[in-house]
Amino acid sequence: MDDQTTPITRLFSGWLHDIAVAGAFLTRLPFRPGGNVHASDLSRAMRAFPLIGALIGGIAGGGLWLAAQADLHPLACAFIGLIVAAGITGALHEDGLADVADGMGGYDRARRLEIMRDSRSGAFGVLALILAIGLKAAILAGLPGPGLAWGAFVAAAALSRAVMPVCMIMLPPAREDGLGQGAGRPEMLEIGQGLVIGGIVAIAVLGWGLGLGAMLAALIAVLLIGWLARALFGGYTGDVLGAVQQSAEIFIFIVVGAILP
Repeated sequence: MDDQTTPITRLFSGWLHDIAVAGAFLTRLPFRPGGNVHASDLSRAMRAFPLIGALIGGIAGGGLWLAAQADLHPLACAFIGLIVAAGITGALHEDGLADVADGMGGYDRARRLEIMRDSRSGAFGVLALILAIGLKAAILAGLPGPGLAWGAFVAAAALSRAVMPVCMIMLPPAREDGLGQGAGRPEMLEIGQGLVIGGIVAIAVLGWGLGLGAMLAALIAVLLIGWLARALFGGYTGDVLGAVQQSAEIFIFIVVGAILP
């Protein structure tokens, strides 16, 4: 009996550990992974990224839904949901998007990487955040009802985090140090598991048609940002992964907003 249950127990405990590691990295929620956790543990825990994304999207979408029950304007409801999401994550990915936008203004690869490490936000970074947040809010406000907006939030948050590791197998690390390099490279099994989970979440909350459209949008986003990162930075960094997440989320919202009446 013990020989039969031990592998199941190990599988279950392994997933719980990976969820805790992913939650501690991606959010400010009180996730507490047991034992010693190293940056390299992130590579395996990335299979749990879409689960944490679904949690983030569910809470943020819940904030939007509650605001709608108070009869606030749809645009205000959308901004409240986005504020909740940023509060949960500490604006981790938004910061990456801003740094990448600033870095694109450098005259060569070395200068671009140097700019991305600067903690100050430049004009490109500020403009990228304004446009990204404004576009997401406008699309969410235009969806027919807070229930569909909640579903879009959950699907976008899960899928956009599921495709982040894809960038890590497409490109080499742009630096010899930093989080992007220190996290290591996830195995294809972990990437596949994350993509399957993200796809299941998207289909569950949006249905087959919209769910598949959202999956395609997320993959297009990671290919686009990956191409830009290779051309401009020579590979990926932690900031590039943040830009992948934000871009995939925007692309998913665009597809949902375009298909829904």
